[in-house]
Amino acid sequence: MAVISRRTVLSATLFAESILRLAAGETPERAPNFWAKTLDGERYTNNSMKGKVVLVQFWTTWCPNCRRDEPAVDSINEEFKDKGLVVLSVDVGEAKKKVVKYLADSPRSCKMVLMEDTNLAAMFAAKAFPVYVLIDRDGNVAGRQNGAAGEGALRRLVAKAGLGD
Repeated sequence: MAVISRRTVLSATLFAESILRLAAGETPERAPNFWAKTLDGERYTNNSMKGKVVLVQFWTTWCPNCRRDEPAVDSINEEFKDKGLVVLSVDVGEAKKKVVKYLADSPRSCKMVLMEDTNLAAMFAAKAFPVYVLIDRDGNVAGRQNGAAGEGALRRLVAKAGLGD
């Protein structure tokens, strides 16, 4: 009996999705022009992210599902950052002082952005948390996940941009 790897199944699935999009006349959705400044002062735009995969996480300090997903997001960030992944974690609607205090108690490995320092939250209309948006190396929206679903779901999401198994 032949064993089929997850990579083979994923590749076949992504290929099939591409064929179905082409057959349906669909073109990939371009990511809107964005800008973001991290708490560390780093600046990101669509142009500076060309050739990178961007995972945007919308979260809040009071969200228990966001907290539950933090280890998974940080694990994926650490695993794939050398393969071109940039994780922009956008806190939505909270004061800088509150976010900085939260991060002092719960450090994160990804790039932290306040809603006031980006136009991403307005563009993707995050109203419940967490929300994840994946932008591929070509600047297209490769996927979106509403709500926490754990590390497995996040891995499947980043795989849509060619990262992972």
